[in-house]
Amino acid sequence: MPFEAYWGIHTARALENFPISRRPISVYSDLVDALVIVKQAAARANAELGVLDPEKARFIDEACKLVRAGSFHDQFVVGVIQGGAGTSTNMNANEVLANIALELMGEAKGRYDLLHPLDDVNRSQSTNDVYPTAVKLAVGFGLNDLIAEHELLRASFAKKGLEFNDVLKIGRTQLQDAVPMTLGQEFHGFATTLGEDNARMTETVPLLWEINLGATAIGTGITADPRYAERARWHLRELTGFEYVTAPDLIEATSDAGVFMTVSGILKRSAIKLSKICNDLRLLSSGPQAGFGEINLPARQAGSSIMPGKVNPVIPEVVNQIAFSVAGADLTVTMAAEGGQLQLNAFEPVIAHSLLQSVAWMTQGCHTLRVNCVDGITANVDRLDRLVSTSVGVVTALTPYIGYSASSALAKTALLTGRNIADLVVEADLMTRERVTKLLSPARLSGLETITSSIPVIAADVEAVMNPGEPDLD
Repeated sequence: MPFEAYWGIHTARALENFPISRRPISVYSDLVDALVIVKQAAARANAELGVLDPEKARFIDEACKLVRAGSFHDQFVVGVIQGGAGTSTNMNANEVLANIALELMGEAKGRYDLLHPLDDVNRSQSTNDVYPTAVKLAVGFGLNDLIAEHELLRASFAKKGLEFNDVLKIGRTQLQDAVPMTLGQEFHGFATTLGEDNARMTETVPLLWEINLGATAIGTGITADPRYAERARWHLRELTGFEYVTAPDLIEATSDAGVFMTVSGILKRSAIKLSKICNDLRLLSSGPQAGFGEINLPARQAGSSIMPGKVNPVIPEVVNQIAFSVAGADLTVTMAAEGGQLQLNAFEPVIAHSLLQSVAWMTQGCHTLRVNCVDGITANVDRLDRLVSTSVGVVTALTPYIGYSASSALAKTALLTGRNIADLVVEADLMTRERVTKLLSPARLSGLETITSSIPVIAADVEAVMNPGEPDLD
């Protein structure tokens, strides 16, 4: 064993057996913290029940506090992907905490005759209740961070919605021009969809509070005091502030991975919808000359090693890739949950890795999208004005007044000539300049100003519209 190591022989064997991911469990600090919180709650419960020496429990407790404060995370070295349903992870935690506690006692590492990783640190426990409980804690911690960052992103889109409230543009369906709206409405829509997903994630967090700690090997509680589950649960609540509850059926809870599928599904939903928003941002900012060019994303870095001046939408692109990964991870979680057999699911390590990576990447993705993109978006107002003034979509607002046939003829003329719709209407003597200006105001076009009274339809001859010099109106 390396002299400086705080882990022991069980960890060393795992390092030999699972050189798979090249990523130690310490990359997920929430998982390390969750593991030691479970060990801390167990030590306190065992001491209160008289099944662990109070002095040993005190030193284990102090060791846990040091790890939670950020020390010794580099000693959690086993790979995130491992066989054994998380046993190697549990062993790693037991050995590290035992050796830290021994040093706090003034003893040498490895003096397991004085304080043992399994007999003392793992007292009343099994990997099969420690690991899933720790994973639930860790995913819950991460989800809370994601929800907070996700809410900041929603607020950023909402702020842009207010900023762009009066900026008129043309909406699109199937990538074809539709009817007018405001850029503010578009960004407010982004904020609304993020708000819905934030609510769904928030509703999911309490599902992770049902734990099987005290189940030990398969849910029967063998080797644990009958009072242990409740005492350990109580201490988890005191250590975290969350209202954990012991599952009513510990045998079912030890083998079931349904909650992880639920969380994964919610993450996928949120990621895919966020990716769709990023697709829209990329389209709206495309160009700057030969694309939509309606908004400007902050320029973050050079976009090409060969094309000078090219700037790419790199921030939305990275969020798209996060979404692809989250969607793939959801399938992994689904297959791992299905692969469980009888009284245990052996594949929770890959479930933990998939969920913790998705949560971490989405949290950072929301942060960089907000700070490095959304907060700095500006509207290309001049271009939007030109597009709206010549858009045939504007004619839709006039159909209740001049009829479909006349509106259709106007649209064709506008398309052929590229002329301003309002000018064509006035020239055709269909409306006064004052009337058409009012009807084509941003508030009317975008629906911000509603029409509550009846609308008199003006009949118009198509030929008269096509030949505005010879009006023939009823």
